[in-house]
Amino acid sequence: MKTRKVVLLGVFLLMAGFMSGPATGPAQANPLDGYNIHVTAPHMMNGEMVGPFHHFCKPISSEIVQCILFESDSPNARMTEVEYMVSKKLVRSAIPEWSHQKNWHDHKQEIETGRVMVVSPTDPKAVKGLVDFVAGTDGIIFHLWPKGAPIPDGSVSIAQSVGHWEATHGSMGQAAPASAPKASSTITKLTQEDYVRMGITGNH
Repeated sequence: MKTRKVVLLGVFLLMAGFMSGPATGPAQANPLDGYNIHVTAPHMMNGEMVGPFHHFCKPISSEIVQCILFESDSPNARMTEVEYMVSKKLVRSAIPEWSHQKNWHDHKQEIETGRVMVVSPTDPKAVKGLVDFVAGTDGIIFHLWPKGAPIPDGSVSIAQSVGHWEATHGSMGQAAPASAPKASSTITKLTQEDYVRMGITGNH
């Protein structure tokens, strides 16, 4: 029975084109192209800091970035969450205040905690541009694979950023550098200290 399942899986993969060898023509553009931004950050789930999760992100407009989140960066890592990063102006004009406070988080606030790490891009100028852009967005995270569950069970919850949770409940007392400023929802430009925590050197 096990052998039969393996054979059937092989036939399925062959039919799907995954084992058919190099393409004979030019590759067709598809929605998976362009997820080249790689960022890691922990999240809050049920009052517990979990992660860090690996965010693979792609801008789809001047105001929206969408991310696919994995538990690790291994080839067979489980996709557990999706996140949307949306310009503060758009979010705060479209979302009621109560929903924004409960479900969304300010990415500048999260960057200030010192827990966000940019894996890709690596060029300092590109990293700075990315950080500046993301600092002008709010995020919402949909958690799709419950902790400890063997498979997704249909439940969807909203994960929260650590910075937003700390602003409401107090410091977690771990992971953030001592030099990290107090979390705030005030929309201002990033400081030199923020860039240093992100590993970006030089004048800004």
